[in-house]
Formats: sequence, structure tokens, C-alpha cells
Amino acid sequence: MDRKLKDNVAVVTGAAKGIGLAIAERLAKDGARLVLADLDEPGLKQASARLVDQFDTEVAIEAGDLSDQDVAEKTVKLAANRFGRLDILVNNAGGGIIKPFAEHTPQTLKTTIDRNLWTALWCSWYAVAQMRQQVYGRIINLGADSVRNGLWDHAAYNAAKGGVHGLTTGMAREFAKDGITVNTVAPCAVNTPQMVAITRSDPALAAKFVSVIPIGRPAEMEEVASMVSYLASAEASFVTGQVISVNGGSTML
Repeated sequence: MDRKLKDNVAVVTGAAKGIGLAIAERLAKDGARLVLADLDEPGLKQASARLVDQFDTEVAIEAGDLSDQDVAEKTVKLAANRFGRLDILVNNAGGGIIKPFAEHTPQTLKTTIDRNLWTALWCSWYAVAQMRQQVYGRIINLGADSVRNGLWDHAAYNAAKGGVHGLTTGMAREFAKDGITVNTVAPCAVNTPQMVAITRSDPALAAKFVSVIPIGRPAEMEEVASMVSYLASAEASFVTGQVISVNGGSTML
């Protein structure tokens, strides 16, 4: 087993299920100790028990809304308080309210921005303080390929994820000499439980989302986690400020 992240400590947000859990599993397999964060406390407890049992790693959890500044601060500081350091932050928490722009309400717009942008802003803001002290850090954001291809019904979601893409480049330049790299992984449609639900409830809409992918299928969660694992490692020391698509060719360059 490749333990390239042995002795690293990683915070993974939105980690109770889906892509976040797949990322946590991959980082645990690579040897990292973990802080998992999510709104879903029962899901976090299940995920934690599974990771400890399967990978014999150490896991701490923090349940709460990461768009709340205090929750984000508590989550990020838990890494240093529990494990003595913070090497990796994966800003995965999100979830789009996917609908035509004109059908959004003020609340669904605010929720979309809170879930996808404020979570990443607050967690990153607190993480860089610890990482600068260490003169080392890896911040990996989950963006969206739809920002680049203007996918149907994604305008509000793209506003939030486009903010994450912009945060990536700005932070990467600002903190490059502090030993901190900042990158974004931008998937296309991914075979998550949410995508499975869309496929069952609205096959035509799911087919539209997949129709822009030349490979002809959604990404698997493990394929996204693989790219996160690389960017989290020392091997990626010269990669920063990048939005890297894991998209089956739905956008090219």
C-alpha cells in the first residue's frame, strides 16, 4: 500500500458521503490522519468508524454548517488541537441547487452561495494561518467543470463555483512562497447518490448532463479522489493555481 501521505493531517469537508467520503477514503489509504466535517453528524460517525476499521487511521469529526465562520474556525483548529498540525485542506463541502436561474428564490440562491463559496472561504482563511507557521500546506478545492462549459440549469451554482476557481488563483499567488499550494479539481457530472437520484427521477435531464462528456459517462467518485490525492502529496510541489478538470473531455483546455 502506498503511504505517500503518512504523518500528514487532512481536513476534508462534506465528508459524510459522496465525493467527500471517497476523498477521505483515498487519503486514509494514503496514510493521512483525518478531520471530517459535515452537517450530517450521524453520517460522520458512520464514516469515521468505517475509516478507522478499514484503514487503521486516526479520525476526528466536527458536525456543523461550515458557512458559519465559528464552525469553520472550530473545524480547522481541531486538526492542530488533536494532531498537532494541518497539512491538507480539502474544501469539498457544497451541493448545488440545480434549477433554471429564473426559478431560483432568494433563499435557494443564498444557500447555493453559502454551501459552495463561503464554506471554502472560511475554511481556507483559517487554514492558511496554521500552514504558514509550518511553511507547508496543500489546499484543494472542489470546483465544477460546468463553470467552463455553461451547463444547463447551473448558472447560480456556477456563480459560487466560479468564485472558488477565482479564490484558487488568488491564494496560490499570495501564498506560494509560504510553501502552500492551492489548486481546484473541477469534475463534470459524477456518479454520486445525487446523480443516481436525478437519473431515476429525470432521465432526460441526466442524459443532457452526460451528453457533453465525450467519454459518454459520469466520472466515478474514486476518479475525482485520485486527483485530489495527487495534489495533496509532496509530488505536486510545483503545481499551484490550477483548475484541473476531471471531466471525460467535456471541456478541453
